[in-house]
Amino acid sequence: MYLQKYLHYVKMFITGSQNFNWDKGNANKNKKHGIKRSEIEKFFKSRVYVSDDLKHSNAEERFIAIGKGSNEKYMIVIFTLRKGAIRPISARYMNKREIEKYEKEIAKVKNW
Repeated sequence: MYLQKYLHYVKMFITGSQNFNWDKGNANKNKKHGIKRSEIEKFFKSRVYVSDDLKHSNAEERFIAIGKGSNEKYMIVIFTLRKGAIRPISARYMNKREIEKYEKEIAKVKNW
């Protein structure tokens, strides 16, 4: 129950936040995946599903956001919340296997 409330808070923060934390460490990092900063910012203004990234949350708490970009391709964005802003760490398009798994899981949630 705590996790659901917490993730709801994160989702509400993301929905209401217009602030992003960019610097030389993350500003151009995702170009290698064909994703621009503007695409990541648009992504967070759309409907995204957020969960904890427990595997990579050692130094700071990280989250995984999954949804569709403005080009209708599924994306995964790893991010943290820092200084009242969303700090993207990594972003890429999902592969076919990931999309199939995601769509099955979403169907379960919608039918719950």
